[in-house]
Amino acid sequence: MTSPLALVVDDDDDIRLLVELALTSFAGWRVVTATDGREAVAAAREHRPSVVLMDVMMPEMDGLAAAATLLADPTTADIPIVLVTAKLNVPGEPAPWEHLAVAGVIAKPFDPIGLADQVRALVGW
Repeated sequence: MTSPLALVVDDDDDIRLLVELALTSFAGWRVVTATDGREAVAAAREHRPSVVLMDVMMPEMDGLAAAATLLADPTTADIPIVLVTAKLNVPGEPAPWEHLAVAGVIAKPFDPIGLADQVRALVGW
């Protein structure tokens, strides 16, 4: 069986590298990366990843806009998207991603060792 291919999207080089190392070293996943939402959309269309792990706040095209684009495109709509963010919703207010059919949200900071298991649980693998 082929290991999952994750598209890791974050404008912060350190976070992107940390997620990549966590998934490749601790879980044996394959990883492709992007630095913003526009790159993420192009990479998802090109590579057809098993899952997208995407930061919410990024320049150019943020994670919410990129997720909406991927979910609206028939060629990428079936790819699970997990948002990774330091800004969780304010109690009593709807989360900014509530209108999107994302698989889930992981809060920063996260445990790199358990990241792959957390993603698996969110996407139902």
